[in-house]
Amino acid sequence: MDISNIRKQLAFAASAVSLPSASLTCTGYIPDGVNVPCFFIADYTIEYDRAMNRGHDAITFTARVLVGRADDMSGQALLDAMLSGAGASSLKSAIEAARGPAGSPALGGYAHDLRVTRVQGLRLYEHAGTQYLGAEITIDVIGDGRA
Repeated sequence: MDISNIRKQLAFAASAVSLPSASLTCTGYIPDGVNVPCFFIADYTIEYDRAMNRGHDAITFTARVLVGRADDMSGQALLDAMLSGAGASSLKSAIEAARGPAGSPALGGYAHDLRVTRVQGLRLYEHAGTQYLGAEITIDVIGDGRA
């Protein structure tokens, strides 16, 4: 699988989120500086050879979403909306929409399928010397092991 293009496609999918008071900054890579709210791919693990003869690999991406801490409620409310399982502000809904129609490849043709499986680590994160409220989102992607 083409990891660089999958990162870009995941960020592009996340950018479809509709937020009431801000637009979501999205990148497939860890940014030097953060413009909140921000979504980025922070880490990944690869499980090779999930099917014989390099049939497919599985990549588990850990994305991070960060919001500002201007007050103790608004950032948390914004984060709650993005971490919801459905709705216009849901990262899960936006990312899983990149699956495409049934039977077609996902993420612009760079993967077979994907699924947002979990949210964890709701806490303060330090990034470039500033603290943000955030969470981690786990995204499982499967695709051709020979590509």
